[in-house]
Amino acid sequence: MTVPVASERPSPRAVARVLVESPLPQLDRLFDYAVPSHLRDDVVPGIRVKVPLRSAGRIADGFVVEVVESSAHGGELSEVEAIVSTASVLAPEVFALARAVADRAGGSASDVLRLAVPPRQARVEKQVLAAATAAAESGETVPHPVVVASEVTGYGADQLAGIVAARGRAAVDAVPLLDELPDGSWVGRWAVTAAQLATVTLAGGENAIVAVPDHRDEDQVLRALAALLPAESVVRLDSKQSNADRYRSVLRARGDQPLVLVGNRSVLLAPSARLGLIVVFDDGDPLMGEPLSPYVHARDTALVRQSQQQTALVFLGHARSTDVQRLVEIGFLAEVRPDPRYQPHVVPTSQQAAQDGFAAQARIPSTAWTEARAAVEHGPVLVQVAHPGYSPRLACTECGDTARCTRCGGPLVQRAPGGQPACSWCGALAVGWRCSTCEGTQMKSVGTGASRTADELGKAFPGVRVIVSDGSRQVTHVDSEPAIVVATRGAEPIAPGGYRAVLLLDGERMLARESLRVAEDCLRWWANAAALAARRAPIVLVGVGGAIASSLATWELARYASGELADRRELRFPPAVRVATVTGGVETVARALDELPESVRKETLGPVDVPDAGVRAIVRFDYASGHDVAQVLRSQVIRAATERRKAIGSRRGRGLPTLRVRFDDVEPFTD
Repeated sequence: MTVPVASERPSPRAVARVLVESPLPQLDRLFDYAVPSHLRDDVVPGIRVKVPLRSAGRIADGFVVEVVESSAHGGELSEVEAIVSTASVLAPEVFALARAVADRAGGSASDVLRLAVPPRQARVEKQVLAAATAAAESGETVPHPVVVASEVTGYGADQLAGIVAARGRAAVDAVPLLDELPDGSWVGRWAVTAAQLATVTLAGGENAIVAVPDHRDEDQVLRALAALLPAESVVRLDSKQSNADRYRSVLRARGDQPLVLVGNRSVLLAPSARLGLIVVFDDGDPLMGEPLSPYVHARDTALVRQSQQQTALVFLGHARSTDVQRLVEIGFLAEVRPDPRYQPHVVPTSQQAAQDGFAAQARIPSTAWTEARAAVEHGPVLVQVAHPGYSPRLACTECGDTARCTRCGGPLVQRAPGGQPACSWCGALAVGWRCSTCEGTQMKSVGTGASRTADELGKAFPGVRVIVSDGSRQVTHVDSEPAIVVATRGAEPIAPGGYRAVLLLDGERMLARESLRVAEDCLRWWANAAALAARRAPIVLVGVGGAIASSLATWELARYASGELADRRELRFPPAVRVATVTGGVETVARALDELPESVRKETLGPVDVPDAGVRAIVRFDYASGHDVAQVLRSQVIRAATERRKAIGSRRGRGLPTLRVRFDDVEPFTD
């Protein structure tokens, strides 16, 4: 492995352009610093340095982005204070990506780099640099492993491999099936597809990035890659790693060996100068949205990076998000469907003729019971439910209002049978509880969680194991012996050969959630669970009818996404348009909105009062106007920040509320 070090730069120059690590928006630009003579051999792009700031004589950390011969600044330049490390950890392509996605989201590049470059680990760095120096002095080169491109199975002949070879862009509907690996383990066919695409890229001498929502998905991809590639060709890079391991992975990615980089959303910011492929699995998962400023979604990061480095780009998933569907309909992404022979066998109970009266309206109707009883004799049966715990909601017995915590007002839940009710927000036990509406002191359970469902199924299937997998009990794999596996959405374990039956319960409750994306979220949850079933095993969708049930039964999920997108176009809701929320004081928000073009102001919703935050307005605009809107709102954020400076002779700031801008935020459309 080769890591760029200072000694590899032959001709030192005089001016370092530095990005200061600071949350202040007014510092989000490159500053020129003179390089003192004793540091000129060591200051190169990508290293960490310490530089002075003019205010109060402070010293700040920063990254050297460029080293140039002269500066456009007319005055005298301050000098670089010190070099923190000679390891070049900020790759040029990573800075270009951070700058582009930050500008698109009206944020700071330093906030993006905080996600891309882990904190320095001196011990790891010394080990890597020492090994690189020793290899350079000895003149020995370690040959890279030979990679043979795998056939991409489950699709048209060479369809996906051709897209990768031609650096195309595609929305790929994953084959809903499980595959057995040579070591006897089982993974989703989607993971095998991602691994096969990666081998095609590595065989051409380029890197591949595979981004997935969580550790469960990551484990599947790593298992699939282990069956096709040598271990030294795969690098894991995610937020669950220790700082030392993550730092070591970043330094490995800076080398010259073709690699597959696998991780969660942050892996899309990994260094890779010779990037040939980006695969994003299940982009509709909420975990693909970045919760930290500037809140850039993994899908947008992938799109920007593909544009900059001209890579192949694949959005892979069992159900298609409306965002990806929009890209398909405008012709940006090609559409790749799996072989129709892999279509799962979905049975919506609401579309069957009811022959057992009230039993057909039960939470588990007779059809589902029949399928489960027949299937459990041959192996595990999956039961997907909406909520973890024993009782997802408690209500007052007298008036029926939701029982709430007397400390913070959060809803009370019961996590185990006979357990003490507790607040789902702050965790406080509901000791001496009284209803705030009628002063009642008794509570009743409303709804059924995973634990209560498991208890009921345990009584209905005596002698059969019942396994619960939810947020507090994480089970990733089960064996092939008969069992009832009760899992919340997203926590379903993998069974060898697939589940012999899958029951999708609480569909109506899932759809009752107030959210702009509730329908596509439910389809995604159900499709991901259906993909864990054995070939042609029954998948029973309980209590849901209409177009959404028909789309799952016929596996025409893209058609439903297209209909959803059409409705959004009529209503001017995302992703048909882009949105930005502007939050702050009344005068600050009004001034920011006044700077927007007239066509954008006409589509602004609000402002409305927001508790403890002032007011909030929702700005809607077309994609073509995104650059201009981002520039205007970013300038207003900087203006609001600079106006908070202390007045001369005063001890306290002016107390003006800070302006907060968030792009592509769907939270305001969720009640």
